[in-house]
Amino acid sequence: MSNLNEIISFFPEVKDVKEITPLTAGLINQTYKVETADAKSCDYILQCINNQVFQDVDLLQHNIECVTRHIRKKLEEAHETEINRKVLRFVPAADGKTYHFDGEHYWRVSEFIPDSLTLDAVTPESSYLVGLKFGEFEAMLSDIPEKLGETIPDFHNMEFRMKQLHEAVEKNAAGRMEKMKQLVEDIEKDSYEMCQAERLYREGKLPKRICHCDTKVSNMMFNKEGKVLCVIDLDTTMPSFIFSDFGDFLRSAANTAPEDEPDLNKIHFNMEIFKAFAKGYIESAKSFLTPIEIEMLPYAVKLFPYMQAVRFLTDYINGDTYYQIKYPEHNYVRTLAQYKLYQEVKKAEPEMKAYIASLI
Repeated sequence: MSNLNEIISFFPEVKDVKEITPLTAGLINQTYKVETADAKSCDYILQCINNQVFQDVDLLQHNIECVTRHIRKKLEEAHETEINRKVLRFVPAADGKTYHFDGEHYWRVSEFIPDSLTLDAVTPESSYLVGLKFGEFEAMLSDIPEKLGETIPDFHNMEFRMKQLHEAVEKNAAGRMEKMKQLVEDIEKDSYEMCQAERLYREGKLPKRICHCDTKVSNMMFNKEGKVLCVIDLDTTMPSFIFSDFGDFLRSAANTAPEDEPDLNKIHFNMEIFKAFAKGYIESAKSFLTPIEIEMLPYAVKLFPYMQAVRFLTDYINGDTYYQIKYPEHNYVRTLAQYKLYQEVKKAEPEMKAYIASLI
């Protein structure tokens, strides 16, 4: 690892560094808090960008700069106070870019937001706030003038995920297909329906928006009074269907069990979490959503456990080459758990449709 004090010196704005300490273990990026000696100066966040996951760092930072600049402009127009607590600010390096490449690693620095915290607990109350804020986040970016790219190409493309599954089945690299044949056939039965978003997009009936694509409670900063300050972790913010933000949150938040729960009888869909999130999201996003986007919100909730089941199954058939596993059948257990959640969501579809209709 590079010398952190040397790295921070490439960001001239950051002065009088007192201490640099690890902030989180981090699943993707390594993150540090940079504390300055002057109590009146702000502290900073230093991150080492994982360029194995985000291979085009120029594009990544272009997206983030456009998004934060546009949100800041909207906050200024609305005469908001404490704007630096309501949108992330990234510090320029000596060459003017918002990152520094040391020959091996990519680094970036943002202002630390004081007197703030993140939450992990999923409750109806927190789900409502998350839905409200992510809907607002999309609404603020619905008129962004710059063109943004995909930081992870085909991240939530169901057709692409089915193509990966078909390739895995054909190769049968780990010799597991005899056991998986029936499950693959069951998944294939719904593939045409679950790939409809891509078809509707090609037909010009369904738009892509600028979405966060990693919606969870922990990707928001709250103040000590429990009010949402801002959305964080913007690496996956890119063009996508709004289903990415709506469905992916509920895949984890409304699941009554862990995503790798071996006892399928414990896996159910929590309608109270769904209702709270949907209420908040529609309140803030209905100003720009089209009728087809609103109509297909229950489809979004089905899509993400289905997609994740396909991804786990693909990896299992390939011999566990992508996801880290804790035991030999881990990806198989994950597949069954996500497929069970998908089936539970399907049962809840009429109730979801009725509730969404009551909100419009």
